[in-house]
Amino acid sequence: MSVDMAKNNESFTFGFISMERISGDNFVYMTPGVQMDALGDSLGQQYQTPAFVIEDRKSDVIIVGRGIYKADNPRAVAQQYREAAWAAYQRRITNQAGQKG
Repeated sequence: MSVDMAKNNESFTFGFISMERISGDNFVYMTPGVQMDALGDSLGQQYQTPAFVIEDRKSDVIIVGRGIYKADNPRAVAQQYREAAWAAYQRRITNQAGQKG
């Protein structure tokens, strides 16, 4: 499995592009297919929201494509994604801390 290969080569591997966290390890998980609305498009792409990807799927980094580069103001939209992802991450770590206490 790729996780085992990564664990055996930690000096070379820092993470995975995946739809969710696949192991209880210290790797970085990056998830593509993120949009503000969990919908699909005419190309068959299915999207997940930043909150779902970070809070429910336990991903560390969101990967956004069309949601930014097809926007009228890509810089402003990229900032919205950044803020949404950061807020989701803060909720996740707050919830994790609450579950440990």
